[in-house]
Amino acid sequence: MQASTITKTKQNSWGGGGAKPLDAGYGKLMMWFFIVSDALTFSGFLVSYGFSRFKNIDSWPIADEVFTHFPFLHGIDAPMYYVALMTFVLIFSSVTMVLAVDAGHNNDKNRVAFYMLLTIIGGAIFVGSQAWEWKNFIKGEYGAVEIQNGEILQFYNLEESKRIPIDEFAYSSQQDRVTHDDNVGIWYESEYKLPEITLDEVMTGFNNDLALTVRLEALDDRGQKIILSREEAEIKMSSATRVVKGANLIRNEYGNPLFADFFFFITGFHGFHVFSGVVINIIIFINVLLGTYEKRGHYDMVEKVGLYWHFVDLVWVFVFTFFYLV
Repeated sequence: MQASTITKTKQNSWGGGGAKPLDAGYGKLMMWFFIVSDALTFSGFLVSYGFSRFKNIDSWPIADEVFTHFPFLHGIDAPMYYVALMTFVLIFSSVTMVLAVDAGHNNDKNRVAFYMLLTIIGGAIFVGSQAWEWKNFIKGEYGAVEIQNGEILQFYNLEESKRIPIDEFAYSSQQDRVTHDDNVGIWYESEYKLPEITLDEVMTGFNNDLALTVRLEALDDRGQKIILSREEAEIKMSSATRVVKGANLIRNEYGNPLFADFFFFITGFHGFHVFSGVVINIIIFINVLLGTYEKRGHYDMVEKVGLYWHFVDLVWVFVFTFFYLV
């Protein structure tokens, strides 16, 4: 009686009539089709990133110098630590999802609910962490200036042998500033908000501190940013056009603007997948608590969403490797 019941349940979960291809239900097959198509999409994005980085290898920002923030540790250099923590949380959520699927195979409602809850918490932590990382990336830390050819110059203290924020040396003029409107000065250009520090204030501070120089986007043979002499820096600074603080889709203080474009697009696209997975997991979790799948006699939906969650985790491993580590 039990064997026939199990057979009937599997046939009902397939619902396609006849023999099941690859011994998988219809919903699971459709999930696999989606995963394959989405994998091709992510592959295209990562290949595009690889080509762009290879083409601009001499001016590509160094990840260890960009992702150095850690919550509640302001001013402490912690390269890649938080990204590594995010990765661990997401991978651990994959483990809890495996345990939830296993509990579903054993029709253990309580264990399914418990491990689904842990998976949801892990996914929510990852999405929140990614939002926090975006905030710091957009806000910036050191600031830089852009010269006429679009090149970014970062400031470096020769005496202390370290990069220095523009806030520490810029001269505060204390003059009133008015937001630029599109009907004054340059046509059709308006200012989103007042700049925190003007170019004149940066230039004044730079000229008054002879220990300051600049470093270029370009890398030397050792893969380090090229640091100019004071005389070379003064020549470069003479063509400065604007102050750049943080990053956006047009320019960024870290160097090549393509780096920021790919960062926002790839991590944002993946973050949308994780957020969608969290929402789906919450829906499945509620259904588990309501006993929906217990009444059906199977937890196939948990297994289907588990496939999606494992795929999202696997994609992040590739993003983390190619974007942050390599």
